[in-house]
Amino acid sequence: MKILLAVDGSNYTKRMLDYLAAHPELLGNTPEFTVLTVVAPVPPHVTGYIDRATLQGYYDEQAEMVLKSVRATLADKPWKPTYAIKVGHAADTIAATAKEGHFDLLMMGSHGQSPLSSLVMGSVTSRVLAHCTTPVLIVR
Repeated sequence: MKILLAVDGSNYTKRMLDYLAAHPELLGNTPEFTVLTVVAPVPPHVTGYIDRATLQGYYDEQAEMVLKSVRATLADKPWKPTYAIKVGHAADTIAATAKEGHFDLLMMGSHGQSPLSSLVMGSVTSRVLAHCTTPVLIVR
């Protein structure tokens, strides 16, 4: 089973990883994990003033802040995930990656916003659910 783990470094990501570790029977004998973090792009009017190497360094630094805690959480687990970093709008990028990578399952943590705050502020989870054709397991 190919599983995409969408992570943002929050406590909700940690809860999702802990849930995954506590329920290995859900995923079969040989799950294949890809850990994905999405970094928000620098606005286009700014990128014209920054060289490509500096910009890439910024994206890598932002992603590593998220992935550092994920690697620490997964260090004592028997899984050997691959790690992916993408730049873009989080929800759209997660949904597209799940589809393009032919994943069997997408797992992500949810902040559990109320319907009103989700409507006002938006929700990555809600948008992923609306646009993703891959089955999604949300852990609160």
